[in-house]
Amino acid sequence: MKSQPLLLASSSPYRRELLQRLGLPFTCASPNIDESIQPRETAEALAIRLAAQKARALAPSHPGYWIIGSDQVACLPDGSILNKPGNHEQAVRQLTRSSGQRVSFLTGLALMDTDTGAIQTHCEPFQVQFRTLETMEIETYLQREQPYDCAGSFKMEGLGIALFESLEGRDPNSLVGLPLIALTDMLRAWGMNPLLR
Repeated sequence: MKSQPLLLASSSPYRRELLQRLGLPFTCASPNIDESIQPRETAEALAIRLAAQKARALAPSHPGYWIIGSDQVACLPDGSILNKPGNHEQAVRQLTRSSGQRVSFLTGLALMDTDTGAIQTHCEPFQVQFRTLETMEIETYLQREQPYDCAGSFKMEGLGIALFESLEGRDPNSLVGLPLIALTDMLRAWGMNPLLR
């Protein structure tokens, strides 16, 4: 089996925890990129572009690595994109808009070989049906979890699960921020099988 140093292009402790499940050695570095939405960019295109941009940003300083980039975008039924709220007021607005709605979470994934410049990309969709939330429920949730660095203003791995009526998708890990099934497919395509290391 191929052995290649892996780099997770993220400072997220949630993504780091997920990647550890595959049992492959890796290091982490935080990419510095502009996450602004481009004019007329779809949620799926945005998620894939940001994931690839994260991997490419670290490529010059990490020759010989395979770099994993991932980014998540939340999208309301009307097509509105919910990014990281950044503060309490914006998070209240996001959860109020999501209340009672079926929200799509699109997680972009990229795997880049810095030696060849080859890159694989994928977008993993996941649907979440939000409960109809009362104002006090939103306020209490935000005070307890403060998910201001999370797309859609919730943390799936914590109390955020109580915001939902149902979940639908191939890989629940994608909701936390790193689709491990798709990543395993990408690694295997390049000769690295987590089951055979």
